[in-house]
Amino acid sequence: MAEGPTLSDFMRHLQAVLEESTQIPDAEEQEQRQWQIEAAIQEAIIFGNRFRELQEHGLDPLRLIKPKGSDPVAPPVNKIEALNSGSMQCAGCGSHLENDLTFCPACGQEK
Repeated sequence: MAEGPTLSDFMRHLQAVLEESTQIPDAEEQEQRQWQIEAAIQEAIIFGNRFRELQEHGLDPLRLIKPKGSDPVAPPVNKIEALNSGSMQCAGCGSHLENDLTFCPACGQEK
């Protein structure tokens, strides 16, 4: 796995950004930005806790789970809807794909 920022680094960054947001002159914009950052901090905490919990139970938290054959699959979009939305459908799992991705984020299949 590539070396890079850790979850702790990300949370420290968010704390710094939260502090910087107090300098936003517009009160409504400041409040909205602070809510966004606080929500991101909460999600990071939840992710970290869940990650550790899965590891403690001997599970790989980053393992991709393939859908079961009995799981409902979203109906395919027609080509016009796909062009209008800027996305396509994965041939492997049926998930929506963004045009700028070269793989499916749900199953990993290459376009």
